[in-house]
Amino acid sequence: MIRKNVLLVVCCSGLIGLGLVGLAQQPAQNPATPTATEAPAGFKTPTLSKHPGSKSVSNGIPEPPNDTFALDQANFESREGNDTGLGPLHNATICADCHQGTGTGGPSQVTEVRAGHLDSSGNFVNPTIFINHGKDMITGRSLINDRAICPQAEEHLPPTENIRTLRAALNTLGDGFVEAVDDQTLINIAAEQPKLSNGVIHGETVEVDILEAPGQTRVGRFGWKDQHGSVLSFSADAYLNEVGISNRLKPVDVTTVCKTTPDPEDKADKTGLFGIDHFAQFIRGTLVPPRDHVLAGEPEVKEGEKLFAQVQCSICHVGRIVTAPPGTVINGGTFTIPDALGNKIIHPFSDFLLHDVGTGDGIVQGGPQDTQHKLRTAPLWGVRTKSRLMHDLKSESFEQAILRHQNEASNSISLFKQLTPQERGELLKFLSSL
Repeated sequence: MIRKNVLLVVCCSGLIGLGLVGLAQQPAQNPATPTATEAPAGFKTPTLSKHPGSKSVSNGIPEPPNDTFALDQANFESREGNDTGLGPLHNATICADCHQGTGTGGPSQVTEVRAGHLDSSGNFVNPTIFINHGKDMITGRSLINDRAICPQAEEHLPPTENIRTLRAALNTLGDGFVEAVDDQTLINIAAEQPKLSNGVIHGETVEVDILEAPGQTRVGRFGWKDQHGSVLSFSADAYLNEVGISNRLKPVDVTTVCKTTPDPEDKADKTGLFGIDHFAQFIRGTLVPPRDHVLAGEPEVKEGEKLFAQVQCSICHVGRIVTAPPGTVINGGTFTIPDALGNKIIHPFSDFLLHDVGTGDGIVQGGPQDTQHKLRTAPLWGVRTKSRLMHDLKSESFEQAILRHQNEASNSISLFKQLTPQERGELLKFLSSL
């Protein structure tokens, strides 16, 4: 299943589905308290050009003074330009360009380029990219931007950077609930996996810096390498590296070539919030991706759900997790889980851990060198909205994605291949309901 989990992982998709899949074969979860309730689900962030956010529905998260969920979404959809600090290097001019699918914030078919090389000891090293006719260089990150605001800033990969991969833009819908999952819950899942798989499956947690709380760390859960542990950290990093807007948590542009505005470029609006605050508030306010409840009720799908557990996919694609209680302080003391996110049952079909399933991209980002060939288990909720799968979008069907899995997923693939054609069809139909 770990293999399969990567299969649908391609982007960030998800489902609130009744992921009670094979609970007997899933890592032990902290039991829900009597007051635990299902997280609200739905694709409720339609993209509107004239009245952004006006038709959207939040999960009920409280808003800061003078702020609204519609305003948060409008900021997420706000396009940047050279006059507001776009670039100099960027991949998009708006957050929603990449995080778009079934509405704003969803998974998309957009990819970015990551690259680097190995040193003499086999350790991953970030690339050195010369720009501006060799007069300037970009270092310290694996990302290679596809766009620039002037020809002099354009990045081009030299032959020496021979580790190269595509990374799909991830889903952000429901990530507020993922942020609200306690670290220990993820640690417990990782501890149970070897017992459930005869030592074959062993997810890795990595401690990553919380940008808004200097000196504080948390178990990573966002990004293909679990390189971020908070929604605000993720937002700040993406605003700088994907759009080129420096901000209070990432205050310096990656190059001064063709810069048009002074750092930091993210400014507070009339509510007193910065762009990254609105982005984080929007993501935290979204509903989790819903399941196709028509398909979910079909006998074939129910049988497929059982087979999903039988071939051990649910060890990594965990179908049920409970968030921490309301009032829990996380992210180094900077965020308190509200009632809207606390003690909620979610069905992400992911353990949010790093695994080696034979599809690793060779990049180290946020974690130790042993994560080079590992990727985060892709959440499968909402995966039915994807036409191309896996981290590089190179799989065009669920079965193709499944069969790419190896290493930690070797047993699952062997069990999958032993299924009859009818059973395979049932399992694949189950995935189509997520």
